[in-house]
Order: sequence, then C-alpha cells, then structure tokens
Amino acid sequence: MPSAQVQTLDHILQSRFSCRGYLPKPIDRETIEAIVRMAQQVPSWCNSQPWMVHLLSAQARDQLSDKLVRAAQTRAGQPDIAFPDRYSGVYKQRRSVCGWQLYDAVGVTKGDRAGSVAQMMENYRFFGAPHVAIISTPKELGTYGAVDCGAFVSAFTLAAQAHGVSSIPQAAVAEMSDEVRCVIGLPQDRDVLCAISFGYQDPDHPANGFRTQRAPLSEVLIDVDGS
Repeated sequence: MPSAQVQTLDHILQSRFSCRGYLPKPIDRETIEAIVRMAQQVPSWCNSQPWMVHLLSAQARDQLSDKLVRAAQTRAGQPDIAFPDRYSGVYKQRRSVCGWQLYDAVGVTKGDRAGSVAQMMENYRFFGAPHVAIISTPKELGTYGAVDCGAFVSAFTLAAQAHGVSSIPQAAVAEMSDEVRCVIGLPQDRDVLCAISFGYQDPDHPANGFRTQRAPLSEVLIDVDGS
C-alpha cells in the first residue's frame, strides 16, 4: 500500500494540467510567496539556483500583453534560447495529438486558419490569468542553467497545484524576448526562459476540458545490463 506521502504526490502530479482559462480572482501574496518558496527546494548544479522570478503587476501584465500581441502580428519571434529545430517521429506525433485535443476542445476545425491563429494569440494574453511570472536564467550558465530553471518551473506548477492554483508554463512568451526584456527591465546577461501564467482555473472554459496523456514506461524506461 503506498504511503500517504506517495499518494499525495501522485494526486498532485495527476491533477496538474496546463490551464488555458482563468477566473479573474487574484491570489493573495502570501500564497504566491509560499509557492515560490516551495519551488526553490529543487536541486540545481552546485546549488547555483540560477532562476530569477519577475512577478508582473496587473498593469505590467497588460502592458506586456499589448506589446506581445502587436509584435506577434507584425514579425517573427526572436527568442534568447533557440527553439527546437523540428519535431519528428514520436515527438511530432505527441505534439500533434496535444494540439488537436486543444483545437477540438475550443471548436477549431481542420483548415480553420483564423481559429488556430486566434487560439495561438491567447498565449500573448496569458489565457486571461490574473498573475504572470517571467523566469530567466544567466546566459553564462548555458544549457545547464536552463535545465535547473526547468526543474524550478516544474516545481512551481506542482507547488501551485498543491495550493489549489492552476498554471501553464509558456515558451511562446519567451519567443518575444525583446518585448519581455523591455517591460521587466531584464539585463542582457540573462535569457528569458519562459513565462508562467497562473491563477484559479475557470472550470467552465472549454480549453480546460481535456487532459494530455503520458507515454507508457516501455517508451521511456530502458534497462541496461552490464557485460
């Protein structure tokens, strides 16, 4: 029989999802600080703790949203950290399944280019979340600084879930790094890694009506026998 701790952790992991529709109700500062404090407990290379969290006020959130929407409508993104060259094989398949689950949930049909663009633009409106945090990493720490920050992002989403708060990490926001850097005053020696939009989920929002699946262990767990 799994211990109570195992059951609690499993429940948090199973119940967390990428929330794309929020209620306007704000979260109190004490809860936000508790989430960040819990997320800071993750390991990092040599305990460097490279993450920095810029928490946007409502005014800064709206200012950034306006800049992001305008930029996305006029030019290609310029992320600090290069996006994947491509998705192929099983990775392309998983990405496609997730995308169509979202489109089906919000009523975007195949060939509806306007509908897909409109849904994509919701990234730059933070899906209506009342709170947005920008996560950055030092340039000089390279890939492993980003890996450590990725661990922090995962821990943030789980700590938020434990507090009854929904969230979604957003790489799309990092694609417009110039706009992000301008609003939050990020120095050039740090890279914009992602945003985390968070708040209380809107249970009636159609985008929250589906859940992604995880690959079976046979696809990810590989036994290696010594010779």
